[in-house]
Amino acid sequence: MTTQDIFAHNRVILTHFDSYSTALLFPRWTNKSLLWPEALPDSATPMPAPGTIEPEHVANAVKQAVVERCGLNAEELEHVGEFNHWAQTESGPVRIHLLRFTTLDAPKEAIDALGAEFKPMSLLRGSAMSELLLLREVFNLIVGGGK
Repeated sequence: MTTQDIFAHNRVILTHFDSYSTALLFPRWTNKSLLWPEALPDSATPMPAPGTIEPEHVANAVKQAVVERCGLNAEELEHVGEFNHWAQTESGPVRIHLLRFTTLDAPKEAIDALGAEFKPMSLLRGSAMSELLLLREVFNLIVGGGK
């Protein structure tokens, strides 16, 4: 399965949380999306997780594809399995994954090189409401749940 195949069925939210300052940051991509590699189609609707996870939705494959395509260090990213969101699209289910940077500081240069900029939620107004709602879930999980 190619990375193009993987990203036809998956999107990724990248985040960095500094527990010392409680700064939670997200990249906003040049296309204004908060999801990588692209926003969900406008017709996408939330759906429950399917009973069986197909191979194209497996977290490790998605993380590895992000690492390869973006040139990131796999040891500096963790897949947050508690984040389990899905969307139904015309081409089938799309899983939205959460990858969290484990570095002391947010890797701003690496994200800048990919055409994005780290921002706190308060500076992401104007983004798609569906994406902001997903970030709210991330906030509740990481800040509220102490992840």
